[in-house]
Amino acid sequence: MSLSFKSSKEVFDWLNRFVNLEAGQKPSSFRPERMELIAAVAGHPELCAPSFHVAGSKGKGSVTGMLSSILEAAGQRAAQYVSPHVADFRERISLTRAFLDEKVYIEAGNELRNLTNTLADTSKDEYRIFTGNAPDDAPPTYFELLTLYFFLCARIVRCDAMTVETGMGGRLDPTNIVDPLVSIITIIELEHTEFLGNTITEVAWAKAGIIKRGKPLILAEQCEEALAIFRKTAAEKNSPLLYFPDIAEIRDLTIRDGGTDFTLSFKTGGFFSEPLKLSVGIPGAVQALNAGLAVIALKTAYPFLDAETIRRGLSNFTLPARFERLGAGNPPVIIDGAHTEKSVELCVNTFTALYGEGGILIFGCAAGKNAEAMAAILTPRFSRIIITTPGTFKISDPKGVHEVFAKELQRQGRTAASAPELLFIPETAKAIDYVLEESRKKDLPVLGTGSFYLAAEIRARFNAD
Repeated sequence: MSLSFKSSKEVFDWLNRFVNLEAGQKPSSFRPERMELIAAVAGHPELCAPSFHVAGSKGKGSVTGMLSSILEAAGQRAAQYVSPHVADFRERISLTRAFLDEKVYIEAGNELRNLTNTLADTSKDEYRIFTGNAPDDAPPTYFELLTLYFFLCARIVRCDAMTVETGMGGRLDPTNIVDPLVSIITIIELEHTEFLGNTITEVAWAKAGIIKRGKPLILAEQCEEALAIFRKTAAEKNSPLLYFPDIAEIRDLTIRDGGTDFTLSFKTGGFFSEPLKLSVGIPGAVQALNAGLAVIALKTAYPFLDAETIRRGLSNFTLPARFERLGAGNPPVIIDGAHTEKSVELCVNTFTALYGEGGILIFGCAAGKNAEAMAAILTPRFSRIIITTPGTFKISDPKGVHEVFAKELQRQGRTAASAPELLFIPETAKAIDYVLEESRKKDLPVLGTGSFYLAAEIRARFNAD
């Protein structure tokens, strides 16, 4: 008999023994049928409740959280699956903003480990994928098992709905076993190119894999190349395409310290006859768009959803490390997990609109990110830039990133008098301590960005003071 887990931490420690893309490890294969098999053996927990499936490069975590928050305001118990976590593994698997009862994490963990042990020991040919005897018959990955773990937790708590964020891409993502009420695809850009492809068309093709036959697709505004892929895939699958620019628009946008106010108006019938005045508790123009996608998705799935429920749900929405202000004092310290060119641009635009130019930037990104593009966006906006290691969870090259930022300053032809002070402090804790001390001494706002893991380190260090 298998030993029983005694805590959720023990479950997550056990899961971390498996191949983990987030930590830079590469599986020998991506096998959608492997996920389908283990879900089938578990009794298809992914079908335990209606689901909403969210993919994209920017904003998918926010959209997932907004869906959950509105569903909660409607009296629904929404099991939520997002990644990465910032302070606690349980952020990945929750009921909207609340962690599950510890007994649920333990029960689901025991069920998952017993399942994998049973399949690993069986001699049946259809279960050979667990033996690891050949590259194509590799054991399940961390994210495959974590995804199944979420579905097991959701089934145990008897949730009313599930909001599910993809981990990477869509077509081959373990979450793609869901049969959602609607699929949502947010803004996309080049990311995970080693897995998804080196062009927007290839990335869009990977994301389009979540579109299900006959099920509506809610789509954020896209470039022409991506839009063509999404239109083609939706037509092939007879999936109604609800393209945000054709359906709605954001008006009267106001970004304030502590949130975003806007009006969501509709160009077509079937939603709301009057514009909705809405607020979310995260600053940023992109959050208004994310909210619009969530509203359209929920109104499509649940036509009788009322405006007041939507307002209440969005006003209660929060998400760690999405333009999160640490503490209530001044000068402000902001953390944001932005790690792509577009997301960094949106983040720094919001930061400077609220707090002005010339603050302090602490930056670190994982290997494989477009540091050159991010450096071009960030270097003109700050008076002091500190490059560091974005924690230890992911592979990174902080020295290389520092060199990228230095070359960008040279390319701009900045003189010593006009260029920001660029420092390289590879030890993450030392870099954070330096930034927080300088912020207080110089009365300058701080932005920490480039990685969710760096954001987590800054938050932990800030709270320890």
